[in-house]
Amino acid sequence: IVHISTVGRNKMRISWVTDDRNTPSVVEYGESRGNYTASATGDQATYKYFFYESGAIHHVTIGPLAPGTTYHYRCGKAGDELTLRTPPASLPLELVVIGDLGQTRWTASTLAHIGGADYDMLLLPGDLSYADTQQPLWDSFGRLVQPLASARPWMVTEGNHEAEALPVVGFAPFVAYNARWRMPHEESGSASNLYYSFDAAGGAAHVVMLGSYAEFEEGSAQRAWLERDLAGVDRRRTPWLLVLLHAPWYNTNQAHQGEGEAMRAAMEALLYEARVDVVFSGHVHAYERFTRIYDNEADGRGPMYITIGDGGNREGLALKYAIIGRSH
Repeated sequence: IVHISTVGRNKMRISWVTDDRNTPSVVEYGESRGNYTASATGDQATYKYFFYESGAIHHVTIGPLAPGTTYHYRCGKAGDELTLRTPPASLPLELVVIGDLGQTRWTASTLAHIGGADYDMLLLPGDLSYADTQQPLWDSFGRLVQPLASARPWMVTEGNHEAEALPVVGFAPFVAYNARWRMPHEESGSASNLYYSFDAAGGAAHVVMLGSYAEFEEGSAQRAWLERDLAGVDRRRTPWLLVLLHAPWYNTNQAHQGEGEAMRAAMEALLYEARVDVVFSGHVHAYERFTRIYDNEADGRGPMYITIGDGGNREGLALKYAIIGRSH
């Protein structure tokens, strides 16, 4: 069960799960099939959830890698050879954005559609496996997305279905998600895997992945981190500034009305002042696109807000909309 993610300017994290706890956390790689000219070692861990114990979850960072280059790699010194392509070092950059994916026949259709595209990176604003405490569903989700997620970096942030918190029996939230889908939060100065940022296309794009389910109020660690992160973006060299989060701040669908409002109130001004270009969200199982907006008014300097939560999960589509003209 393999997926990859981008780390820093020119590295990739290879993440995979094995039943055998003795499998070495080693990735061998090179630019020719079967000819591995480099290798890297990482770490492994397991987690328990009720009677479930995960396989060994390995994370290995490989690189430095050349941009826009195909590499062949093998995990654990055994098994099948896989192939990845690194993102380009400059624009154009082709991104796939899809939320609330799940693992249904609709999901399979979405993945087939993505598989037919020649894209560079996938961004997912939360709700991945819909395991919802049924831990083997994390494994089946990994197998379902592996053909795509092992070939291009998948950059994700958490949704409500990743929480799986059971405080009565002492299960902290996001245990499985954090163990399996480690993102480059440390590299972006974030203390939490639930929010982070990264550069793409040689710094021409800066992508901020916010956490709808981490504290975001004034005085919170996430808000302080976001302020620092946005202050570090030089728009002269970074013309594109993108933000992803799970629960939409603007939404005329009847589903999940108002659930993003507190976060909007806490953070929207920061995004506006930084001149963010576009904000993608999920949560609502539908597609919706707003004009550029700020504080519930059309504003040409505000971001465009796009809901893209129709990835195919088992809960189906959200088809009912509020009265046209309402924006919150």
